[in-house]
Amino acid sequence: MARPRIVIVGAGFAGYQTARTLSRQMRHNSDVTLLNPTDYFLYLPLLPQVAAGILEPRRVTVSLSGTLPHVRLVLGEADGIDLDGRTVHYTGPEGESGTLSYDRLVLAAGSVNKLLPIPGVAEHAHGFRGLPEALYLRDHVTRQVELAASDDDPKTCAARTTFVVVGAGYTGTEVAAQGKLFTDAQVRKHPLRKGIRPRWLLLDIAKRVLPELDERLSRTADSVLRERGVDVRMGTSVKEATHDGVLLTDGEFVPTRSLVWCVGVRPDPLADSLGLPMERGRLLVDPHLQVPGRPELFAAGDAAAVPDLENPGQYTPMTAQHAWRQGKVAGRNVAASLGFGERHAYRHRDLGFVVDLGGVKAAANPLGVHLSGPLAGAVTRGYHLAAMPGNRVRVAADWFLDAVLPRQAVQLGLVRSWSVPLDTASPELARVAGRPDRRQDTAPHSGPGAATAQDTGTAPDPEPAEGQAGAPEPAKIRPGGEAAKSQQGVEPAKGQPGTPESATNQPGEEPAEGQLGGREPAKNQPGGEPAKNQPGGEPAKNQPGGEPAKNQPGDEPAKNQPGPGPAEGRPGSAGPAQGQGRPGSGLAQGQGRPGADDLSVPGPAAGARGGEPEQGPGPVKRSDASAEGDS
Repeated sequence: MARPRIVIVGAGFAGYQTARTLSRQMRHNSDVTLLNPTDYFLYLPLLPQVAAGILEPRRVTVSLSGTLPHVRLVLGEADGIDLDGRTVHYTGPEGESGTLSYDRLVLAAGSVNKLLPIPGVAEHAHGFRGLPEALYLRDHVTRQVELAASDDDPKTCAARTTFVVVGAGYTGTEVAAQGKLFTDAQVRKHPLRKGIRPRWLLLDIAKRVLPELDERLSRTADSVLRERGVDVRMGTSVKEATHDGVLLTDGEFVPTRSLVWCVGVRPDPLADSLGLPMERGRLLVDPHLQVPGRPELFAAGDAAAVPDLENPGQYTPMTAQHAWRQGKVAGRNVAASLGFGERHAYRHRDLGFVVDLGGVKAAANPLGVHLSGPLAGAVTRGYHLAAMPGNRVRVAADWFLDAVLPRQAVQLGLVRSWSVPLDTASPELARVAGRPDRRQDTAPHSGPGAATAQDTGTAPDPEPAEGQAGAPEPAKIRPGGEAAKSQQGVEPAKGQPGTPESATNQPGEEPAEGQLGGREPAKNQPGGEPAKNQPGGEPAKNQPGGEPAKNQPGDEPAKNQPGPGPAEGRPGSAGPAQGQGRPGSGLAQGQGRPGADDLSVPGPAAGARGGEPEQGPGPVKRSDASAEGDS
């Protein structure tokens, strides 16, 4: 008799714990497969310490294959689920397509950044849900301080050293607290102009910091932030974001080059694509984490609306403490559905909360006992070491070295601004030069921290007049309604039918794209993607690992570009964002804290052979529509 096949989508807190439970309980009785874009689990609560240079990035990542014996790891992003055929369709890191068959499916796809209809935010802000965003923020903050130290203009210097964080929940509070310490340490090595100091603003429309927690924790966090010099403004948010700064709801304009978006999360759109009953974008399940009417389908974490048995009529919040424990219950109930053990209803009571405020400061209330200062800091770090499924010794060693040695503030240059857009369904993956993103626009946006022509080394060449040698051909519309983009140094033809008008460029910046009113259609809709203008002066490619375009002056026309006709699509699409909120093994880790799981640098696919063009990415089976009620 064939062994039952169990497929788990996502290796966030819920997915990882489900896989770990099944690997122990069903190791010789089933085939367990874990589908995830990368090969590690991300311990999100320590991500602010990565951005502040305290921990190295690998310290907060845990190897999936090394900690999940008897579990088969498949690298890829789920882009469609056939419930009747019991198959999961996915796209691998090199663009290949695949299908997994299952007898039991656990959906733990996690969540993505929550966007609000605020002009300019999608173009000028960056989220903080994945490792790529943490690495980008560390480099960006370091760069802004170094540039400010050498700038003669006091206004520019002040703008570069002003950092705006929107959202005073767990993530925003810890980012602001750690960031202020980081920049203060930097200016001791790079003194600024007299009278200028790094300025951090923490904004939220709520009445207090950490509004979802006990008021004593909120007062402690607020006091520490203000003593440290953070400008805490409650009841205030961003009304509009621009290249030069942000306009606040109280009418003040704050010049800045840095806008960090920590407002919250929404469920991954993969769950909504199933056509099953939903609750604000989350898949409805019973207390046993099973989808009614679908005995083979389970869901946990941010993707699931789980009834809260402690608060009848409500659903458990999208936090990692719930995702971590739901994963264990989901694993046991999947085994029980196959005849191994008994199933259990999910029930959990909070045992306390911890908030790391940087240095030796923290706020905590384990078992309801309110703590602050160094004692709370010790409890918080002890909890993190106990909760992590690996790397404990390495994390403790980094903490010790940070306490006795000066912190290193250097730019690694691994992640550029255009690699980590705010509006993405895969925050755990950084976009890679030379490989088009299957979800949406990969072009850089002008704005605070956006890649400029100087950053990429591709200063735009003068546009030749129409009719002269080297003038671009009129842009043609490809399937899906989007105009193909031009090659390096040549802007797209303007005024052609179906081609959106170009956003006004900032001085020295690349063309701003995706502005309000001129936003291009998302790339995950049916239709081939256009060629992308790559940074670093590389010619545009319209395939993963494809050959460079050849329509430069004096050469033969580029293949698979506008003119000969649209490129044929290759099946393939992006998958869901992985990950959940904070974990917890006793103390709750954070309300509203997302859990983007993994960072993967997908490799390019084999290039075209014999001079023939590769086929471009094709239609996908899912929609990245925002969850209903987010705005």
